[in-house]
Amino acid sequence: MSEVEAFLTAKEEQEIVDAILKAEKNTSGEIRVHIEPSAKIDHFSRAQQVFHFLKMDNTKDENGVLIYVAVHDHKFVIYGDKGIDKAVPKGFWDSTRDVMQKHFKKGDFKTGIVEGILKAGKELEAHFPWDHGDINELSDAVSKG
Repeated sequence: MSEVEAFLTAKEEQEIVDAILKAEKNTSGEIRVHIEPSAKIDHFSRAQQVFHFLKMDNTKDENGVLIYVAVHDHKFVIYGDKGIDKAVPKGFWDSTRDVMQKHFKKGDFKTGIVEGILKAGKELEAHFPWDHGDINELSDAVSKG
């Protein structure tokens, strides 16, 4: 079993998908989680590449959020598209990172990711509320590289 496959159990992965569904229920925003063994370039640049590869930069309101995790590197990045990045208060991504990091340091990766998703979802809801006719533009599945 690869390090990426061992990072989360199937049950934990489903709980992450459920958190994404819950977070996106009241917003037009899109949240994705991507997990891979390591990055060959700096983690922020890799998160940008994955964001583009997953077509997260194609959302109507530029309100996608990617939680990128490099398992072997012990690094993660929360990357928000232009629309959400302009809307959130200064320091929002830092506070979301801190919530996730607190759980990651204890080895509770699932809870860290879920709390990051829900925190991002609340903020997306505040700035990009769900509107009648909004569609889920992106998959909610955890992607792996």
